[in-house]
Amino acid sequence: MKFKFKIWHLFITFCITLIIVRFLTIVKLFSLFFSYIILLLTDFSSAISQLNFELIDYFVSGVLIILLPLIIFFRFKSHKIFQSKLDFSSLVIGTLFLVFIFSPLISNSHPDFQKNIGLTKLLPPFSHVIFLKFEQNAIEERHGIDKFADIKRKVIKYSFDAELIFVDSIHVGEKILYYQNQNTSEISIDSLKDNKKIPKLDSRFFLLGTDEFGRDIFSRLIYGARVSIFVGICSILLSFMIGLLLGSASGYFGGKIDIALNRLTDIFLSFPAIFLIIIILALFGNSMFAVIFVLGFSGWMSLFKIVRGEVISLKHKDFFITAQMIGLSKKQLLIKEVLPIILTPIVVNLIFLFGSVILAEASLSYLGLGTGSNHPSWGGMVDAGQNYLKDAWWMICFPGLALIITLYSANDLGQKIRIHFNPQLRK
Repeated sequence: MKFKFKIWHLFITFCITLIIVRFLTIVKLFSLFFSYIILLLTDFSSAISQLNFELIDYFVSGVLIILLPLIIFFRFKSHKIFQSKLDFSSLVIGTLFLVFIFSPLISNSHPDFQKNIGLTKLLPPFSHVIFLKFEQNAIEERHGIDKFADIKRKVIKYSFDAELIFVDSIHVGEKILYYQNQNTSEISIDSLKDNKKIPKLDSRFFLLGTDEFGRDIFSRLIYGARVSIFVGICSILLSFMIGLLLGSASGYFGGKIDIALNRLTDIFLSFPAIFLIIIILALFGNSMFAVIFVLGFSGWMSLFKIVRGEVISLKHKDFFITAQMIGLSKKQLLIKEVLPIILTPIVVNLIFLFGSVILAEASLSYLGLGTGSNHPSWGGMVDAGQNYLKDAWWMICFPGLALIITLYSANDLGQKIRIHFNPQLRK
């Protein structure tokens, strides 16, 4: 019997591989997690002051890397979706959502980390650079908030590390001599002893090279995927709610409400949505939530048309009239009678819309109107890479390729789902 690789195999394989590759990081992460639990029980105010989105992000990734494969294997393995055959499109989309969840574990550095730009900028793929790191000598046992802070510094990846120095080469004698771009610097060993610091020599590997600021392309690609997926999901949810509510109201009530909402939809459809998006962002500024709002608000029209048409056809059916006669409210009619029937065309439309939103977000980032400089974006990476196309092709190649593959996969997956629920389209 020929073995077929299924979607649940992808999730299990990905998680197990990540656990093996990042085993030491995961062990340190759980050490940080238990240290925080102890701090929470012994010094609640200090524990709360240390809590932020970044720390929660790491904790969630650490817990899910253990729980997710177990839940899928023992609970959802037999589900129809997870039993589906794994093809290229589902592989890409599934991997993107896994990257969204486990970005802190996949990436080996902060996406904005930069240091000693003269040595690290515009490095080609598969490069490595030697670095010298000064770690605190753990002679005395620390407790409470100090212990938690020490573990946190070793686990959480920051955009700057004062204790790390990238070097060309190093010589250790009575003093530590290190060389950077033909410049020589020295550090006294006695001063390190006085500060209870230990020098450690290691190297950092840049899988996909670095950009003009010495930032790791791979890390920025990983976190850029997270930004694109987050913006895409939030935007289509907003579009879904607007389209569902307006479409249901238009189809159910009819009359002047139907005419008014139809004319409003036609106005929005009469010119490209990207112009409206650019105008709004140019007037009110760009941020992640502003981008989500304008992309969600500009994508509800196709959903409105689908929902309106389905509601108009359904409200004359016998089962719908019967449901009205037994006293179901309009909300109950929408949720219990209408939504289950129109869910299939809505899901297909949302998948196509997801690809369109990712492309729109990348386009806005390329134009400088995206999620801002605080978040890496594929479109922003393409924009930066065009200035170094001759000397650093990898800056534009990898984010551009990721964008093309994602758009193709989203549209292909939507097409396959549409054919699955409507086999006549196969002809």
